Amino acid sequence: MKNKIQQNMIQQICMQIVKMNVCSINEMNYILEKINVEEKPFNEFLIQEKIINEEQLSQVLASYFGYDYYNIDTICIDENLVKSLTYEFISKYKIIPLTFDDLNKRYIIASSNPFDFNAINIVYALFGMNAQIVVCPDTKLVRIKSRIFAKNEMNQTIATYNKQENLLEKEHIVGMDEADLVNSPAVKLVDSCLNDAIAVGASDIHIEPYEDIVRIRYRIDGMLYENTSFSPKMYPAVSTRIKIISKLNIAERRIPQDGRITKIYNGETYDFRVSTLPTSFGEKIVIRILDTKSFNYDRSKLGFLPEENLIVDELLRKPYGIILLTGPTGCGKSTTLYSFIKEMNNESVNVITVEDPVEYTISGVNQVQVNNKANLTFASALRSILRQDPNIVMVGEIRDEETAEIAMRMAITGHLVLSTLHTNDAAGAVTRLIDLGLQPYFVTDALVGVISQRLIRRLCPECKKEYLSSRRENEILKINQSQKLYKAVGCPACHNTGYQGRIGVHEVLKMTEDLKELIINRASTKQIRQKALEDGMLDLYSTCRTVVLNGETTVQELLTIMYNK
Repeated sequence: MKNKIQQNMIQQICMQIVKMNVCSINEMNYILEKINVEEKPFNEFLIQEKIINEEQLSQVLASYFGYDYYNIDTICIDENLVKSLTYEFISKYKIIPLTFDDLNKRYIIASSNPFDFNAINIVYALFGMNAQIVVCPDTKLVRIKSRIFAKNEMNQTIATYNKQENLLEKEHIVGMDEADLVNSPAVKLVDSCLNDAIAVGASDIHIEPYEDIVRIRYRIDGMLYENTSFSPKMYPAVSTRIKIISKLNIAERRIPQDGRITKIYNGETYDFRVSTLPTSFGEKIVIRILDTKSFNYDRSKLGFLPEENLIVDELLRKPYGIILLTGPTGCGKSTTLYSFIKEMNNESVNVITVEDPVEYTISGVNQVQVNNKANLTFASALRSILRQDPNIVMVGEIRDEETAEIAMRMAITGHLVLSTLHTNDAAGAVTRLIDLGLQPYFVTDALVGVISQRLIRRLCPECKKEYLSSRRENEILKINQSQKLYKAVGCPACHNTGYQGRIGVHEVLKMTEDLKELIINRASTKQIRQKALEDGMLDLYSTCRTVVLNGETTVQELLTIMYNK
């Protein structure tokens, strides 16, 4: 049971929450009754019951206790200061020292539980009475803790390996009992690597064996960065561990294999797609990281310019036809497709997807996983879908003539179809379909629009630096005089890369009567592209140029678009 002081505090905070109109007074009274008999902390109980979200609650608590609320995502965190406390201490007391405020000569200390007065007193004892307590959501605090300490754990594990070379020769993951398995250096290394990659926001992990070293690299915002390296003597145990948890054949090292790992990290479920490839010095392993929680992207976050959004609106309102997304692997085509599906999904339409694999789960959408071993291919799934009375169909990828033909027939028989195709630009999608064996008249009847997409890195808002453009940059941007631009610098918030996240740049081709005539006459990609530009289509260069001039990315990122179209 809570004492009277605690009860009064909780009641006062609850009244503040009611005043925010996030719940009724009756709902709050019910919660208060349960809190009086529950052992779980009050703030955790409110989140669990979905009365209020973490960010809202943190703001309420900050206001009640007279602390500031901090969005710690935008703060340059001093990692050495964080490491002045142990991982166990931070986990127990839910506090993290963020940085030292040079201007006001005080430490900024984040807490997710200002109810814990004992923890607050410890903070003042450690950092002095001029320490400034700020409140932040617990999930963000945990993310910072994991990001900073995960790599440290990896390096400690590698150091342990180096001191125990005899163990390396004898370590056999297969057949270990559970207690030994948990304490195995290989298990610790793999687990900390997965945790670290999630914490830093990596999309892929590359584990690459060479003659004298094995290196681990992360892909962050589309670029590969070396994280750490270790002795090749460690690698057999590490690769075996990865194969075991991804359900691959541990005895097979001659052919590529594909598997999957599911892992819970900080209360959220992640999928890891594992691919092995035999190389000269062992199997290279690439692990793709997929966050399986509900997909939360919307079109406003994808980088479409206002004039492009108008065309996309028009395309998505079509009652039938096919819309194609094109671009190289890893350019965000699936993300854009999911965003469109989420936008169009409502109770009045039947939405079915065919994917390989299903990367994100969308509530209310019927998602089909391709299974080639069971002969459930894109083509066979599409044939079955026709008997399911769909309104909107998403096809993960058009790979062959059969899939293309079925998708096109669906598009001209009253269904709106969305799919992806591997081409360099929007105009190239037309000639690619014809190359697959489709007749031009078939393409013109079905195709309503094509969106070509690339991803460019977004400048870190915390450290980007303003400067005036050079003469060469003026030529690239096609401007007459020097203009204010921004360049990448690097800080702890962006892991010293100068960039944080990525943004899409697009060209949106809308099918017109003039374009249909060109396609019927088997015009070249160049001719189709030229006509689309005359009709007002913005190409990738133009959209990326706008992003540069808006201060969101650099000229260097624009050049990657120009030379890698």
